[in-house]
Amino acid sequence: MYAIVEIAGHQFKVEKDQKVFVNRLATEEGKKVDFDNVLLIADGSNITVGAPAIGGAQVSAKVLKHLKGDKVIVFKKKRRKGYRVKNGHRQSLTEIIIENIVASGAKPAKKAEKAEKATPKKETKKTEPKAAAPKAEAKKAEPKAKAAAKPAAKKATGKADDLKKIEGIGPKIASTLVEAGIATFADLAKAKPEAISEIIAGVRGNHVTDTWPAQAKLAADGKWDELKKWQDELDGGKA
Repeated sequence: MYAIVEIAGHQFKVEKDQKVFVNRLATEEGKKVDFDNVLLIADGSNITVGAPAIGGAQVSAKVLKHLKGDKVIVFKKKRRKGYRVKNGHRQSLTEIIIENIVASGAKPAKKAEKAEKATPKKETKKTEPKAAAPKAEAKKAEPKAKAAAKPAAKKATGKADDLKKIEGIGPKIASTLVEAGIATFADLAKAKPEAISEIIAGVRGNHVTDTWPAQAKLAADGKWDELKKWQDELDGGKA
């Protein structure tokens, strides 16, 4: 006889006297814990499937010990940005042993009962203050209607492209170009390098804009493989 049960957000196929490692439980070592979310129970040729859980079914277990899993290295890197982060992680686990599998007639777990009793108290506290709310909401309705009319003009423009995909363009330059009306790859492809240099004159640094329109042309045409191959040969937008 075996069952498929959900424990701490994961589904496990368990049998009696089986040891299982699950995500850390709040139960102390040596104490028993019950799981009501049983999705399937198989006893020989008899198979019971829940929708999604089986009513009255329960899996009982005993907490053996709390521990941590093996260390996992998480490494993140962004190409050409100088960004590298290395972190280690050990997952908190709990080892349990399955003591019993009940197909029907089990009592609900204690945690579920406490959650049901706590819900009605919150509703009574919030009923009284709502009487004075309509006046304040009526006053705020007019300025919200006026504020909603302003951003409508900005939405009329086309969707902006991620100009930072162009070699040599960072977040500050990208925002400066968008403010100047160059928001897409097509707009940047039409601009002349001299005009671009004048627009970003206030941005600190030595920026070479000679290849930006050509890079933007490839991006606008969707030739990403050709663009990446060329960018590997560039240095800050300079060939």
